[in-house]
Amino acid sequence: MNTSIKIAFVFLCLAASYSNLIAQNFKPSEFPDRIILTWSDDPMSTQSVTWRTSSDVSVSKAQFILAPNTPIYLDSVETIIASTESLEVDNVAANYHSVTFRDLNAATTYAYRVGNEDTWSEWFQFTTAPKKGTPFTFAYFGDAQNNLKSQWSRIIRQAYSNLPKAAFMVHAGDLINSTQSDSEWGEWNYAGGFINAMIPSVSTPGNHEYDSEEDGTLVLDYHWQKQFTFPRNGPNEFSETVYYIDYSDLRLISLNSQEIVQNEKSMETQKVWLEKVLAENTQKWTIITFHHPIYSSGTGRDNKEFREAFKPIFDKYKVDLVLQGHDHSYGRGRNLPSGVANQDPAAQGPVYVVSVSGPKMYNLTFDKWMDRAASNTQLYQLISIEGDRLSYGAYTATGDLYDAFDLIKDGVQPKQFIDRADKAIQEAIELTPGSDKKMTPEEMAEYMRTYKKGNE
Repeated sequence: MNTSIKIAFVFLCLAASYSNLIAQNFKPSEFPDRIILTWSDDPMSTQSVTWRTSSDVSVSKAQFILAPNTPIYLDSVETIIASTESLEVDNVAANYHSVTFRDLNAATTYAYRVGNEDTWSEWFQFTTAPKKGTPFTFAYFGDAQNNLKSQWSRIIRQAYSNLPKAAFMVHAGDLINSTQSDSEWGEWNYAGGFINAMIPSVSTPGNHEYDSEEDGTLVLDYHWQKQFTFPRNGPNEFSETVYYIDYSDLRLISLNSQEIVQNEKSMETQKVWLEKVLAENTQKWTIITFHHPIYSSGTGRDNKEFREAFKPIFDKYKVDLVLQGHDHSYGRGRNLPSGVANQDPAAQGPVYVVSVSGPKMYNLTFDKWMDRAASNTQLYQLISIEGDRLSYGAYTATGDLYDAFDLIKDGVQPKQFIDRADKAIQEAIELTPGSDKKMTPEEMAEYMRTYKKGNE
């Protein structure tokens, strides 16, 4: 073999190897995969689970049992036949199966598995929601979106290692990058792995979960309702994207901000629904999650109409916390009647948070409404509620505390805000790589004026 042939052969081998790396096979088989816990009903007495198989598996089952300290003896388990739906998208045909376990006891751990004879999954465990007034902690992730297997995986796994007994996980939209991409959903599920099968997911869609038809009609990614089973207590036209869940002392509400920012009728429908849900709310704490920020942390972004329509409702009902994504940077601010941080210390409106968990990064806005900001930093958040106190912590990919605050509501004094960012690492406000080629000298100077002061 002459030298030129050898070189060509080496390049072909490298190309084949690279091709395998970027096109991992996430095809379904007769064995269950993409096992995801969600809720479609009361978290104290029910638990929903979905999973995927190849399309030739027309019948699949779930088995569950009160989790024992002994080995699991099959004569004691209960078996349920799953509901099954087919999906063929992105040249992948699969069946998606779902079951809701019912009549469960509160604050109780159950073991379960899914599949069929000879194709059962391993046994997993979940714990039902506690009774009202019980402390708990949950995780919140901004956009995962890109490089899900290679880079987002360490974020969700670091969060799990920090808090293996999280009550649930909130995903604030853009879980993937390309609508209808089965391989990206494969990566998202690969990154979460067994965590998704043991800790329920509460997800709200972002713009990357949508396609748009020629007439402007928005089309939700077909995977969404096949692999997530969320409450159907929202408007019919936004089934399993607009909903609420009550967990202990918390009412957690998901809005569909892609529909809000794209369609006036959708905005009005969600406004009317939200006001009713908030007016009837008897929970001590209220958190709302959606994708597009009320106040943007990213350069050149502003959702003015969304803000003007919904912020008065948030303020009227004294929503405590708003969890968002979309801007691929981090920002946290509060009391924003004029879009200026701490403008009115007596205001009882929400704390607004924008965060990003994946590796795609944007520069920070020049309009610094935030009390704490970050660029070029992957983060996850852990939020605890115990009685009169809500405690919030944002953490880096290596587990360092980046931001923290407490909210205190005792029902007597006005809601208190305690900033604990001074306990965290230094603020990360460096520009993203390549910014020197994208920004004008004037923009660079303005950025330095906005963020460098006080951080040197």
